[in-house]
Amino acid sequence: MLRLAARAASALALASALALAVTTPALADPPQPAATDLVGVGTGITEQLFNQFSTDYNASLAAAGDTASPRLYSWDSTGSSLITTKAGATTISRPYGSSAGIAALNSTTRSTVDFSRSDRAPQVDDLTTTLFVVMAKDAVSWAAPTGGNAPAGLTRSQLSSIYACTITNWRQIDPALPDATVRPILPARGTDTRRTFLQALGLWGQIDAAGPCVLDVDRANQGTDAVLHDPNAIVPYSVGHYVGQAFGGHTRPGDEPGVLVPRAIDGIPAVDQVNRRINIPFTGTSFGHILYNTVRSVDWYSTDAHGNALRAVFGPSGWICRSNSGAPAVRSYGFLTLPPGACGSVVHI
Repeated sequence: MLRLAARAASALALASALALAVTTPALADPPQPAATDLVGVGTGITEQLFNQFSTDYNASLAAAGDTASPRLYSWDSTGSSLITTKAGATTISRPYGSSAGIAALNSTTRSTVDFSRSDRAPQVDDLTTTLFVVMAKDAVSWAAPTGGNAPAGLTRSQLSSIYACTITNWRQIDPALPDATVRPILPARGTDTRRTFLQALGLWGQIDAAGPCVLDVDRANQGTDAVLHDPNAIVPYSVGHYVGQAFGGHTRPGDEPGVLVPRAIDGIPAVDQVNRRINIPFTGTSFGHILYNTVRSVDWYSTDAHGNALRAVFGPSGWICRSNSGAPAVRSYGFLTLPPGACGSVVHI
């Protein structure tokens, strides 16, 4: 009887915590974490997902009666210019994007940053000691305003010419389209969506090769900026982020699709409107890509409490990769989960 009562109490505690995780708004910038907590910075693509992870993971520890394990926290990519990430940490400039987050990881220790959210794969100039832990799959496409002059789809070659400024009028694509100037737009330099999109178009080498006709906007993956309402505007968009906004309801002021809808490339739709997710065949093109979290190799392979905590969250059998833990939030925020063995695996240069 005592054992049954204990199980019932444990089940009730877990149910209460899960209900709290569903109904409690996800954290934005966290209250100051403890020195031993796991704290991350980096790309804006997955910051809302990580705010939800923080709420849900910490609730799961509380439900299990675990008061000793490090909690999980994440700092948004925008906000105050300086942040003190956890108790006793060195104050740093808030990282904006994957590369800035990785730089913060590499220039600090576990006393300040434990991981960085990354929307890009390892690059040749990354440190060999920076590990990229696979988390989920996303894709980037181009978006245009509903009711505008853009067609339902463009080819990779056409998009490359538009962003190189050699196609400037819709009639260069199809004489049946309006005689109007195409207005190509990119998120600000340094954003992950800009880099990923230009790389997929072959317009990114050692430098950003966008043409002189391209206009920049401050924020990526949102359609509320007035310039994006231009009927001739096109802009790259994270398809997963759009799915989370449009179908998952995960919006906030300045982070919503507005009039924009991602379109097809080479005849393959970016969004599966029936299943309300990224179109899986689209992820098999050059526009599909992996989402990572980066860690220091010395921390990841450590056998101390800190290394154990990192693997318990990010590893192949860790909380994020499990179907009954982090995976539902990954899908809710628009991204595709990966099978066991892929999620939580580690790559590096």
